[in-house]
Amino acid sequence: MATFFGEVVAAPSRAGGDDDEEAAAEREETPEDREIRRELEEKREVHILWSSKLSASTGSFTDEQFPCSKFILAIGHNAVAFLSSFVLNSGCWEAIGSVKLWNEWCRTSNTTSVLPTDAFCLFYKLISDPTVLLCQCNCYVAEDQQFQWLEKVFGCMREEDLQVTILSTCPVTDYKTPESTLTLPSPFLKALKTKEFKESVCCPLLEQPNIVQGLPAAVMSYCQVWQIPAVLYQCYTDVIKLDTVTIEAFKPVLSSKNLKSLVKDMSKSTEILKKLVTTNEIHNNIYT
Repeated sequence: MATFFGEVVAAPSRAGGDDDEEAAAEREETPEDREIRRELEEKREVHILWSSKLSASTGSFTDEQFPCSKFILAIGHNAVAFLSSFVLNSGCWEAIGSVKLWNEWCRTSNTTSVLPTDAFCLFYKLISDPTVLLCQCNCYVAEDQQFQWLEKVFGCMREEDLQVTILSTCPVTDYKTPESTLTLPSPFLKALKTKEFKESVCCPLLEQPNIVQGLPAAVMSYCQVWQIPAVLYQCYTDVIKLDTVTIEAFKPVLSSKNLKSLVKDMSKSTEILKKLVTTNEIHNNIYT
């Protein structure tokens, strides 16, 4: 888990007796057990599938790094729906890759024709500027898979002059404040930035002792360690499903340096958002 400034905090260890028991269990592991463990590790491996279009447009191949000036990452269905409505539909973007992963909570889809509630992780590049990369991550990346995700995604990028923007949501009950969370005007936006990020942010900074968790924390920790300018905009909300009010809470981010040049027609984006939420509701009603 990462704290406010991105350092890694070790989890409290259990009693020494438990460690001894685990060591003994490992010594007693049979060949069949080892084979099962190996197969499970292989199944949980994270794969990045880049398309041939990326090689053609950047002159790079999948085993080489390509230039990236802006990396915009949306994590979770509300953040994904926000970028889909206000950024992806405002310019000419091209799907260039996807993440293939499996864990207890999800199995990603390789198709680009997806609903906001589907499990997927897709990459797009801006056709007019191929160094601008956008990622829609609408899947759960388990703790043991986060390092793989970071290593394989950022390992493909040349990190000189790279800036990272992350959008995510979490329950308002996770927000630590002396006041009751019941009195807070949910949803609301907070920002967390790395030391190298020198630009102004579009909302108040996240106060201590609040922390971020999961993939957003892993990305911020990576950027802090490797001195990459990065900012996380986290929306605290009391609605866990796809929600128009929560999605629109990200609107202040559109004025940021990394996103304002990517937005064209706000009125059209609002209509697209309404259609997206309606389509999702219809889909949910059919399958529930």
